[in-house]
Amino acid sequence: MIGLLQQYWPLLLEGFLNTLIASVIALFCSLIIGIIMGMLQLSSNKIVKGLANIYVEFFRNIPLLIIVMFFYVVIPMYWMNISGFVAGIIGLTIYTSSFIADNVRAGILTVPSGQMEAGLSQGMKKIQVMRYVILPQAIRIVLPPLGNQFINLVKNSSVLAMVAGLDLMYYGDFVAMETFNTFDTYILVGLIYLIITLPLTYATRKLEAKLGINDN
Repeated sequence: MIGLLQQYWPLLLEGFLNTLIASVIALFCSLIIGIIMGMLQLSSNKIVKGLANIYVEFFRNIPLLIIVMFFYVVIPMYWMNISGFVAGIIGLTIYTSSFIADNVRAGILTVPSGQMEAGLSQGMKKIQVMRYVILPQAIRIVLPPLGNQFINLVKNSSVLAMVAGLDLMYYGDFVAMETFNTFDTYILVGLIYLIITLPLTYATRKLEAKLGINDN
């Protein structure tokens, strides 16, 4: 295993960095979209609420690979070329945001409705109460499941290997085929993934403890 790392570390390092970049971009974008969709699911406008529900239920109930392949294969046939790396980021963003939206919606519903009424009585607009009063509490409540979604996103980023996304798994497959040493190669790739996911897990738990989420 050490020999593999010494010989192929430039490729594995590139894959590691590409995986990290794709994960960070998808994390940021899926969080924004997920929060927006979570709020829209509770909109008083039936059309807006319905469209948000369709988005969430549709994308959370189809395989991630189908979403990625749609942007990698179908979109270039009718519109513009998209690299596997970009297609993977888009797929990860859309897929993960649908789960985050459901978490955010559930978190908002756990906040007492009286807080919205109290904010409105103070002259705040509904969107202001949601942004400054309700949403911060909802995010705090759903932080554990959000942390799990972020970790799952990093692991799901291996789907980029299916569309030549130049990620860690892609180069891991290349090394395995080049050396025929599949056992050591995939053990090594798994350990490198842990370098990303374990700090994220630790950071999530520390943040939970700091916010007192697990306090009884």
